[in-house]
Amino acid sequence: MNAKTHTLSTHRYFFIPAVVVGIGGLIPLGYLLIKAFSVEGTALLEIVFRWRNARLFLNTLFLTVGVLALNLLIATPAAWLTSRTRLKGKSIFTVLNVLPLAIPGYVMAYALLALGGNTGIVAQLFGKSIPRLSGYWGALLALSAYTSPYLFLNLRTALQGLDPSLEESAQNLGYRYTEIFWQIVLPQLRPAFYASGLLISLHVLGDFGVVSLMRYETFSYALYIEYTLSFEHTYAAWLALMLLTFTGCLLYFETKLLKQVTLHRAGRGTSRQSSLISLGTWRVPAYFYLCLLALIIVIIPAGSVLLWIFRGFDASALQGLVEALTGSLSVAIPTGVLCAILAVPLAYIEVRHPSRTSNMLARAAYIVYAIPPLAFALSLIFFVLNTVPFIYKTLPVLIYACTLHFLAEAIGPVRSSLYQTSPHLEEAARALGYPPLQAFLRVLLPILLRGMLTATALVFLATMKELPFTFLLSPPGYETLALNVWSYTSEAMFAEAAPYALAILIFSGIFVGLIIRHEGQT
Repeated sequence: MNAKTHTLSTHRYFFIPAVVVGIGGLIPLGYLLIKAFSVEGTALLEIVFRWRNARLFLNTLFLTVGVLALNLLIATPAAWLTSRTRLKGKSIFTVLNVLPLAIPGYVMAYALLALGGNTGIVAQLFGKSIPRLSGYWGALLALSAYTSPYLFLNLRTALQGLDPSLEESAQNLGYRYTEIFWQIVLPQLRPAFYASGLLISLHVLGDFGVVSLMRYETFSYALYIEYTLSFEHTYAAWLALMLLTFTGCLLYFETKLLKQVTLHRAGRGTSRQSSLISLGTWRVPAYFYLCLLALIIVIIPAGSVLLWIFRGFDASALQGLVEALTGSLSVAIPTGVLCAILAVPLAYIEVRHPSRTSNMLARAAYIVYAIPPLAFALSLIFFVLNTVPFIYKTLPVLIYACTLHFLAEAIGPVRSSLYQTSPHLEEAARALGYPPLQAFLRVLLPILLRGMLTATALVFLATMKELPFTFLLSPPGYETLALNVWSYTSEAMFAEAAPYALAILIFSGIFVGLIIRHEGQT
C-alpha cells in the first residue's frame, strides 16, 4: 500500500472521534439559544433591553480594561528589566513574576480580603485595622496580580527574541534609548501584547470566584445569581449569550489586529541576542520596583495563607481537607486522562492531514475553551435537562464539561510531539505489513506518550483549581478544594479556608515549577 493510501486509511480512524469531540462541545450552545428565544414579543424586549444589562456590560468592560491597563504597568517594566538589563538576580525575579500562576484568582481574593477588617492579618500583627478590599478595586487588584504572569511571560519571550539590528541602526543615527524603546522596541511587541491581552481578557470575562468574593457584579456573577435564585432561567440564558457576544467581539478584534502586524525580517542576516543594558544609578529604583512587585503579587498572598494556618489551624479540619482533596482528584484525574486521549485524534488530523475540515475540527476545541465557563455550564444544563435529565447534577456531567473545556490545553503538547516525529515511521510500519491502526499504536503512540503525559499534567492541575463548573454541575454534597476556599472566604472564615487554599497552592506550585524548569532548559 502506498503512502497516500496509508494516509487516507489512518485518517478514517481519527476523523470520527474528532467530529464527535467537536459536536459534543458545540451542540449544548444550540440549547442555550433555544432557551433564550423561548419567549417572544414584549417579554423578550423587556429581558434584552434592561438597564441592568447595560450596567453589567459597563462593569465587565471597566474591569477588563482596568486589568489590562494595570497589567501593562506591572508586567512591561518587569519583563524588560529581567530580559534586557544587567541586573543581578534576574532569574530569581523571573521566578517571582511567574509564581502568581500558582495562586488562583479566588485564592488571591481570599488573601487580600484576609488582610483587612477588625480580625484581619494587619489588625492581628499591628493592632490597627485597615478597610477590607471589595468592589471594583478589590477585583481589579486580585485579577491583575493573578493574570500578570501571562503578559510577563509573553513580553519577556518577545524581548529576548527581538533582532537587535534595528536598535543598533537607530543608535548609530543618534537616537537616545528612550526614543528607541518607544519607537522601535514597543511596536515589535504588539503580537505579544495582543495575544496575552486576549488571554487575560478571557480570564476576566470567565472569572466568577474573584468578582463574587469582592461583591462586584459582572456578567459572570450576575449569571450565577440569576440561575440559582430564579425559577425561570430565560434571563440567565440571555446573560450567557451577552457574555458570549462580548467574548466573540474580543476574539474578532484580536484577529483583526494581528492581521495588520508584519514584523518579519525583510533582508538577509542572522538573528542574534541584544546586548544587555547597564542601568547605572537606576539600579536601585529597579531593584525597589521588582521587590515591591514581588511583595504585592507573591509574598503577601502566600504569607496571608500561611499566617492564617499558623494562627487558626484546627486539626479537625484535616478530615474535611481529605474529603475536599478526594473530591478534586475524582474530577481532575479522569479529566486529565480523557483530555490527553481525545487530544490525539484532533492533533493528528491537524498535523498529518491539514485541510479546512481538519482545521475547523481542531479549532472547535479552542472555541469551547474561549467560552466563559459559567455560560458553557448553563448551556450544558439546558442540553442535559432536555435530553438526558436523569444524569443532571452527576459527576460524569461535571467531568464531561471539564474535559471539553480544558481539551484545548492538552492539544498543544500532543501536537508538538507530532511535529517532531517523522511520518516515514508509520509508512515503514505499513511496509512491514501492519494495518494502519496497528502501525499507529505500535510506532507512533509510544513516541506521543511524553506529550500525552505533559497534557495530562496540565489539565490535571487546571482542573484542581477549577471553580465555576463545580458550582453549577457538581452533585449535591460534593466538595472540592476550590469550593471550600470560596465558601469559607465568602463568610469571612479565613482560618477555615486557609488549609484548602494552601493545598491548592502546593498543587499549583508543581505546575509553575514545571514551567520554570522548561524555561531554564530552552
